[in-house]
Amino acid sequence: MIRLKRAYSTPSPQDGLRLLVDRLWPRGCRKEALRLDGWRKNLAPSAALRTWFGHDPAKWDEFRRRYQLELDRSEQRDAIAALAQLARTTTITLVFGAADPDHNHAVVLKDVLEEAQKRLGRKNRPRN
Repeated sequence: MIRLKRAYSTPSPQDGLRLLVDRLWPRGCRKEALRLDGWRKNLAPSAALRTWFGHDPAKWDEFRRRYQLELDRSEQRDAIAALAQLARTTTITLVFGAADPDHNHAVVLKDVLEEAQKRLGRKNRPRN
């Protein structure tokens, strides 16, 4: 299972594996308070894309498209496949700092990971 949670929300045991997926550390958050299991900067949008988007909901559809292209690069594909496989047996919470819970890169990353999980399921299905 893959979940999303703002960095400013209280961690809970139900979060499972907590991974920060921002390129920059969330403002005002202490490391101890976040209780992270890892920081996956490599899965965050590029600085150029993040700056271009500026959390403008009017740019959301184009941001999604561009970010998905970034995530389709070979160096990201391996990390996505590994997380998708892990999420089949472990709850993973993608931790992000954005204020808008509906228009941020973690939403896109979750969708990409869930799609990767579906592909894994199709590959592992026995054939008749």
